[in-house]
Amino acid sequence: MLLLKALLARSIVHDVFASVVVFLVALPLSMGIAIASGVPMEKAASVGLVTAIIGGLVVGPLSGSPLQVSGPAAGLTVMVADFIQKYGFETLGIIVMVGGLVQIVAGLFRLGPVFRAVSPALIQGMLAGIGVLIFASQFHVMVDDIPPGTDREFGGVINLWLIPEAVFKGVTEPAHQPAAVIGLLTIAILSLWAALASKALRLVPAALLGVVAATAAASSFDLDVRNVPVPERLLDAARAPHLADLDALRDIGVWLAGLSLAFVASAESLLTATAADSLQRHAERTGYNREIIAQGTGNILCGLLNVLPVTGVIVRTSANVMAGARTRLSSFLHGAWILLFVLLLPQLLSMIPVAALAAMLVYTGAKLVKVDVAKDLWRQDRIEAVVFGVTFAGIVGFDLLTGILLGLGASLARLVYTFSHLAIRIEKDDDSKFVHMFLDGAATFIRLPRFASALEEIPPGYDAHIHLGRLTYIDHACLTMLIEWGKNFEAAGGRLHLDRDILHRLFDEQASRSANTT
Repeated sequence: MLLLKALLARSIVHDVFASVVVFLVALPLSMGIAIASGVPMEKAASVGLVTAIIGGLVVGPLSGSPLQVSGPAAGLTVMVADFIQKYGFETLGIIVMVGGLVQIVAGLFRLGPVFRAVSPALIQGMLAGIGVLIFASQFHVMVDDIPPGTDREFGGVINLWLIPEAVFKGVTEPAHQPAAVIGLLTIAILSLWAALASKALRLVPAALLGVVAATAAASSFDLDVRNVPVPERLLDAARAPHLADLDALRDIGVWLAGLSLAFVASAESLLTATAADSLQRHAERTGYNREIIAQGTGNILCGLLNVLPVTGVIVRTSANVMAGARTRLSSFLHGAWILLFVLLLPQLLSMIPVAALAAMLVYTGAKLVKVDVAKDLWRQDRIEAVVFGVTFAGIVGFDLLTGILLGLGASLARLVYTFSHLAIRIEKDDDSKFVHMFLDGAATFIRLPRFASALEEIPPGYDAHIHLGRLTYIDHACLTMLIEWGKNFEAAGGRLHLDRDILHRLFDEQASRSANTT
């Protein structure tokens, strides 16, 4: 009994410490993500922090992943900004509620694992595209300027193209120089801390150090920079949708927006949960259906308050695990610390320069663009590299939803190619009357005529060795045709050599798949 109490006490200590670390990570990120998402500046701080609080106090206890931490995520900034631009900030809550409802229904029907069935190349392309868009837009905010691509077609490309203009303003124009200095200071601290800090010191969040240093510098030198507007009361910026707002449900675009939000938020949450499982050995493994229901519940509440959508966040989750969290108590407590902070010390938030939060997101956006991943994909699987490139280009050039749809289309095309591609090579020795046939790919009914024609090229009376080692799949139509052809070939005096073991393996695998689907 005493041992159990000691273990419990130790677990609580670990959770409390981890919750403080995650709280320090989440506080500046939540506000910065809200600003990057296109939320009106006077509401951004409250909107981002309320979502973080819901992620901790509501989603945390319900989560199917005990150590996952939920809140506003950088991965959704582009999508949310697009929703706000198209439908207005007042309609955001309706879209988030639709997304939450879809998540709950999906979880109840045990579809949680389906959201994980996404090509890794698509996910990496999506993150890289989002990273570029965040980097490009927040670079302008970092010098206290408005992103020139705001509310314009191809806005992401415009923001990226005009980064030299932002650099010029930050260097030469007095109105933008103080913010540029604050931004560079923040990025320098983030970069140096990541490169030089020891493993123990890295428990102190670099984002917090950067924001604190930037705030101290701006206050000490009385720099003329924009600060984060903070309302007197936390919930002043949050409100339930009015009855008139429900008219938006007549727009099919709103339903599609909610569906796309559910898909992206669920995929991000479940992938983060999987990453959390790989990082820790203390807590139970993720229950994917429970997790998606928890996320849906959180998003319905976020929609009712008209704040940012909630999702599992890899930065906060990894910080939670690395800080030694043992149970879901850490996630709950981090939400409680945020709530207490904004209720007791809101004046401190109003001292934070917007440029510091923007710089933090510029750094985050750059880290999302992993060039090495693209290079590895190109070396290992060029078709997957195409999926990456198509998704990336679609997101940067158009918008998040278009990029995802293009990526899904490329993934589907790759799947069709995989199950329809069959390479056949024949080597024939007329002197010894021996034929080798090499099959590579998938032998399906689509390639049945080609397969049959190749078999008919083998002269009667020859020794025929059909190599199946590189055959990934053979369907019933091709298998039946091969068996019938083999009988006729041997009846005509030929000798057939098959890789029987491989054929048996393929048969067993297909039988197993068939059994699992019934």
